[in-house]
Amino acid sequence: MAPIQALLFDVFGTVVDWRSSIARDAAPFLARHLPGLDGAAFADAWRRRYQPAMEAVRKGARPFTKLDILHRENLEGVLRDHGLDPASLGEAELDGLNRLWHRLDPWPDSVAGLHRLKTRFIIAPLSNGNIALLLNMAKRAGLPWDTILGAEASQAYKPNPEAYLRTADILGLAPEACMLVAAHNGDLAAARRCGFRTALIARPTEYGPEQVKDLAAEQDWDFVAPSFPALADQLGCPA
Repeated sequence: MAPIQALLFDVFGTVVDWRSSIARDAAPFLARHLPGLDGAAFADAWRRRYQPAMEAVRKGARPFTKLDILHRENLEGVLRDHGLDPASLGEAELDGLNRLWHRLDPWPDSVAGLHRLKTRFIIAPLSNGNIALLLNMAKRAGLPWDTILGAEASQAYKPNPEAYLRTADILGLAPEACMLVAAHNGDLAAARRCGFRTALIARPTEYGPEQVKDLAAEQDWDFVAPSFPALADQLGCPA
């Protein structure tokens, strides 16, 4: 097989802890407007709308729409579900809340691990996030990407094959020279079908303490590691 040249990363849940970040940073808003709603429950409700919103794009029911717009639509839906009319809020407050996704915290091992992996490989996100979101997140969190390839680059949302294949093409690489690093078995399975190599990094608390999925490898992925530094060890990256 061709040597691996690029490590491409799922971001939400694999590189950053979206649930804890949203729960914490939404707390002041919730205290003002929805005092009975727990931050973690709010984060979960917002995230539950993520896949259905993208599915309309995947199926061609609507044109490609960047994730910032989908997140905003989903946010307004969650607020309505809890009896709060988004129109009663100022645009600045709604936009600020929506941009919480631009300021997610990395997992404790992410930054150091990425720096090590970068010494031997091209590293870049292969995320459903849009470029501005991923750029702002990287600047705040110190994520040392070589390039940022948001979903606008492929004009496709994972797990559609175009999301993987067009990203490889943008980098001028064959699919087998690329490896997806993800905490989600389904994402890895889709990447493998496109010829990518695969690495699972388990994040057993992504969905909170009661998480029941993606706790372990469900296929014989090329690499399985508990953290980015452990993956760097397996790939022979200097400490």
